[in-house]
Amino acid sequence: MSVQGRQTMDHEKVSFNLAKIKKGGLNFEIAVDADLAIDLKNGKEVDLKEVFRSDKIFSDVKKGLIAPEDKMQDLFGTSDFLQVAEMIIKEGEIQLTAEYRQKLMDEKRKKIINMIVTNGLDPKSKLPHPPQRIENAMEEARVKIDAFKSAEEQVEHIVKQLKPILPISFEKKKIEVKIPAEHAGKAVNAIMQFGKPQNEAWNNDGSYSCTIEMPAGLEADFYDKMNSLTHGNVETKIIE
Repeated sequence: MSVQGRQTMDHEKVSFNLAKIKKGGLNFEIAVDADLAIDLKNGKEVDLKEVFRSDKIFSDVKKGLIAPEDKMQDLFGTSDFLQVAEMIIKEGEIQLTAEYRQKLMDEKRKKIINMIVTNGLDPKSKLPHPPQRIENAMEEARVKIDAFKSAEEQVEHIVKQLKPILPISFEKKKIEVKIPAEHAGKAVNAIMQFGKPQNEAWNNDGSYSCTIEMPAGLEADFYDKMNSLTHGNVETKIIE
């Protein structure tokens, strides 16, 4: 159902994520797919037609009030829906529902914790901190997760916040590996899951050797994987 200057949105869209901007004292809003809208705002290539949940620009989405085209033309230099909608996302703000924002922040929190477990060590024990210990420290430090920044962009700053509570050092391990001929084929692919092999060599006896650098937190997993694939018939040496 619609009337001039007004359009209602169906019931399933009562809770929605918005992109909005204020220009010339007027509001311009559009309901969006939050993941794609954030990707677009962060400069990633997306299919614009998949980003938007309606084909109208609103002055108030909740009330179904459509923005006047003449004002869009004056303020955006065009009244073309896709062009205006893209400008709203890139130049304006993305407003997330409370449920979606919480989901996004929970996912990023888990990813950040995993990155710290993988890359960080307790400098005293030289062992990774357990995930729960990191999560507890984040709560104690009152760490805030930014819903619009990637986990990679936030982890360094968060580690600095945690260090007074939980000593963490980010270290790399460089390991020489030699795999006997009978296991070499399947082991090579497994090694590449931990990092890019360097100094690779296929030896005269058919064995494979290389050097691999990885986050220190992955060292134990690496040994477990190599021993499992070769039934313990693997040579490894840490390079200092």
